[in-house]
Amino acid sequence: MLANIIYLIVFIILAFVLSIAVKAITRGVEAKQVIKEEKNSELNKVSENQSLEITDQIKELKNLYDNGVLNEEEFKKAKEKLLK
Repeated sequence: MLANIIYLIVFIILAFVLSIAVKAITRGVEAKQVIKEEKNSELNKVSENQSLEITDQIKELKNLYDNGVLNEEEFKKAKEKLLK
């Protein structure tokens, strides 16, 4: 009888520890996923900003070309350099 009570107590403790472990693992996986999503979001923002910067620079080059500051060859070289 005493042995059965001890087994029951050990089983309850084991179940409690396992439930805590499962919760911890689940939280860790969720946190890792959130971090990954944040990194992807940051990379997308950086990519968008770089695209906008390149677009603005090409517009500025076009403006310089239209105003006669750059000739056609200089404009093409500068544009190719920006797009690489």
